[in-house]
Amino acid sequence: MAMVIKDGRGEYRAGACNIGPEEIAQRRRMGLVFLAIAIGLAAVLLAVDAPAWLRIAIWPPLAAAFTTLEQVRRRFCVAFGMAGVRNFGPEVGRAQRIEDDDARNTDRRTALFMAAYCSLAAAAVTALFVVLPS
Repeated sequence: MAMVIKDGRGEYRAGACNIGPEEIAQRRRMGLVFLAIAIGLAAVLLAVDAPAWLRIAIWPPLAAAFTTLEQVRRRFCVAFGMAGVRNFGPEVGRAQRIEDDDARNTDRRTALFMAAYCSLAAAAVTALFVVLPS
């Protein structure tokens, strides 16, 4: 059975939710910044008629945007999942260690899965952008 810890600001659920409102808000802002960077870079590459192979440069900020915005949607931080911590408190970045080994392992699997599918989704969008006609 999945570990559930309730406190006054949220509910930790192994593999499902490891961040509270402040962490989510920070990720929402950063996700939109990464998305704006990817779109801006794409616009510049098109405007300067950059070679198609150079268009792959949008992949890193796009992957960051997809991953960060997915963390918002799922209320689950990939980095926290890998580190075995959670944060539902008011201070961003002030995490508490998850003591249960099974819960930490569940979080790590979820984090790896999220990072992989967000990166692959960004790679697919990047591939489409690369093959767009100039």
